Amino acid sequence: MSTPRVAPPHTPLEDAFGLFTGVFVASLGIYLIQAAGAVTGGTAGLSLLLSYATSVPFGVLFVLINVPAFAVAAWQKGASFTLKSLGCVVAVSLATRVQADMLDLDGLHAAYGVVAGNLLAGSGLLILFRHGASLGGFNVVALLMQEKVGLRAGYVQMALDVAVVLGSVFVVDPGLVLLSALGAVVLNLVLALNHRPGRYLGL
Repeated sequence: MSTPRVAPPHTPLEDAFGLFTGVFVASLGIYLIQAAGAVTGGTAGLSLLLSYATSVPFGVLFVLINVPAFAVAAWQKGASFTLKSLGCVVAVSLATRVQADMLDLDGLHAAYGVVAGNLLAGSGLLILFRHGASLGGFNVVALLMQEKVGLRAGYVQMALDVAVVLGSVFVVDPGLVLLSALGAVVLNLVLALNHRPGRYLGL
């Protein structure tokens, strides 16, 4: 009988760099999606959608929409996960603004922005998950469903994201709705194919 492998936990320095990397990659992905005028899934997509429909900046909406999720996270996931996730949500809100200041994306092809943005956003989320954090909202629900029921986080989030993308039909161009739907699938495939229970042993 083989002995189960026990992965050594991440050191504080590894966690810090991992969270920084996840925030940077996710915020770059969100900015690409925003520059394309599209939406994506999750609370990031909902925040983008509302920012298009109102004059409230994405970063402000992203923090406010995620507030209820942190109460659930504190109850079900503990203080460490909740504090890391809260920090990451605030950091992504600020970093997305920085990405906009640093990158001039005039002339960005919408399809490229949506696909590349969602690949990056999904990769950033994956990094955050593996360092005990999330970007709140749907991420918390998806992770809890994976842990409590055994459903893959990517598939759970994909189902939740459908509602956000459908809601975009009232705000964004019809062609971008289809691109947004494709992008949400891309993002969640990144999670579903790479974040399976028992596959990754880092803590």
